[in-house]
Amino acid sequence: MPAHDHPNQFALLGQRRFAPFFWTQFAGAANDNLFKFAFTVLVTYQLSVSWLPPSLAGLVIGALFILPFLLFSATAGQLTDKFDKTRMIRFVKNLEIAIMLGAAAGFIAGSVALLLLCTFLMGVHSTLFGPVKFAYMPQVLSERELTGGNGMVEMGTFVAILLGNVAGGLLVALPGIGHTTVAVACIGLALLGRGVAQFIPAVPATDPGLCINWNPFTETWRNLKLAHGNLVVFRSLLGISWMWFFGAVFLSQFPSFAKEVLHGDAHVASLLLVVFSVGIGTGSLLCEVLSRRHVEIGLVPLGAIGMSVFAIDLYFASRSLPTAEVMGLAAFVAQSAHWRVMADLALLSLFAGLYSVPMYALIQMRSQPSHRARIIAANNILNALFMIGSSLIAGALLGAGLTVPQVFLCTGIANAVVAFYIFLLVPEYLLRFVAWVVSRLVYRFKVQGDEHIPTTGAAVLVCNHVSFVDAILLMAASPRPIRFLMDYRIFKVPVLGWLFRLAKAIPIAPQKEDPQAYQAAFDAAAQVLREGDLLAIFPEGGITRDGQLQEFKGGIVKIVERARAEGIDPPIIPMALTNLWGSFFSRIERGAAMVRPFRRGMFNRIGLNVGPAVGSEPLQPALLREQVAALLLPSQKRDKL
Repeated sequence: MPAHDHPNQFALLGQRRFAPFFWTQFAGAANDNLFKFAFTVLVTYQLSVSWLPPSLAGLVIGALFILPFLLFSATAGQLTDKFDKTRMIRFVKNLEIAIMLGAAAGFIAGSVALLLLCTFLMGVHSTLFGPVKFAYMPQVLSERELTGGNGMVEMGTFVAILLGNVAGGLLVALPGIGHTTVAVACIGLALLGRGVAQFIPAVPATDPGLCINWNPFTETWRNLKLAHGNLVVFRSLLGISWMWFFGAVFLSQFPSFAKEVLHGDAHVASLLLVVFSVGIGTGSLLCEVLSRRHVEIGLVPLGAIGMSVFAIDLYFASRSLPTAEVMGLAAFVAQSAHWRVMADLALLSLFAGLYSVPMYALIQMRSQPSHRARIIAANNILNALFMIGSSLIAGALLGAGLTVPQVFLCTGIANAVVAFYIFLLVPEYLLRFVAWVVSRLVYRFKVQGDEHIPTTGAAVLVCNHVSFVDAILLMAASPRPIRFLMDYRIFKVPVLGWLFRLAKAIPIAPQKEDPQAYQAAFDAAAQVLREGDLLAIFPEGGITRDGQLQEFKGGIVKIVERARAEGIDPPIIPMALTNLWGSFFSRIERGAAMVRPFRRGMFNRIGLNVGPAVGSEPLQPALLREQVAALLLPSQKRDKL
């Protein structure tokens, strides 16, 4: 049974390669937040410390926790690449037990200085665990499981944060025994996490010969340069860091938003945190369903649009609320005007989940395995810098006289601008979004045999040519970018031509018509295969005018023979698009296309059948055409062949 042959992402919780890891990180995230929130409540309400006023307590605790991410992320990334991931996880959990023993002593003795030291050390603990968490998953999950696994971890992290905050606030407030109870809970969670970590299977090091550079400053710069070596990955790191900037603005303003704008008490602020966490978790889990168990970065623009729309609407929903006395949770929920506020908050966080999970999965899949943990460490550094920047910018806006809803409005508008800029820099996101829309909202697109599409290395995809959106549908079916060799005339079609140029499709003209363009196309195709990428060809040479499979031209043979002469033997993957003839984007008997939008209704069922790779024997266009023609047959007939 293939590793991904299970009903959904929740089934991973029944498998040893994922379940112990999931519960280990869940316990760690819960413990982080139980400790931090209990400590914050302690110095804010229960202890009077002259050198740490309550107004600064939360800021100091947050800064001490984030500081290790800036100082030690680069070192953590090196250690994770050098050593067995499971060994690293167990070491980190042992460290957590030692830190929590110190924290327990601090709570019982009421020592703020000791608790501040433990806050910094828990930041070190989280810094060491961050690269392990995201580098472990690509080694134990297949490409088809990666989105679901990341969604589960993202959901689990936010649920753990929520439960940790709630538990920390409740336990520390218990009369007489609060400090002792928090101490016991912190040690208990650390022991639980270490116990579960014992069941994580061994995962080998990806770069055991790595020589550790212990200078955090030079290594941090080296990691950022390493990440920049792959521009798609680096710009995805910036995209994730922007999401943390966006989220930090909202999370940091919940207390003042609840008090000054919504006129609610502390329980209302907690409700906002609950709604935000549930939204993130829901969006993270939806990623697997919406992506059909692939790494679908087409969800990222969808997430960015939703984040901006509902952040801006949150401003309009909250700016006209009437002045009222401070109200409790029941009174707040009873007013329908507040429902729109909670809906906006839930939806903007849901779309943030759709935005972040595919980006994490893309980084894991596209990063070089031997450097993956260091790339993730660079991401943690950028995340910390962006979160610090969000605090400074939000503080400056509030200091300039803006209200909290106005800060939310500015953040929503800025998100739209930043997202647009990122998608221009990395057009693959926009292209995948268009492919996602066409394959899910215009058609009902079903892919069979997509496991035959190679997840690594060069390959030639050969498909029948039925419509003007064939290339977009192939994009939607592939977990990897595809370079297309296409008739130069299609580039003259409005919108579609712009999209194909954005996708770096290779235009080809008939040799008799333009010999230079013809040769340039074959040179470009050879370069695609040399770089280990996917090349897609429509060997019929044009879109069918009668719905029938046409004869295959000889260009495919020339491309493959040239690759083999250069020592590259790319697998040739036959494909067949089905039931697309007669739809809006295909021609009809009179030869016209895109003239009657609803001539076949909406949400037509179409498909793509992918066959196993053709052998490496001498390639013949006629035999390759037979392979594609067989894929056009109903599945029952194909099974008999």
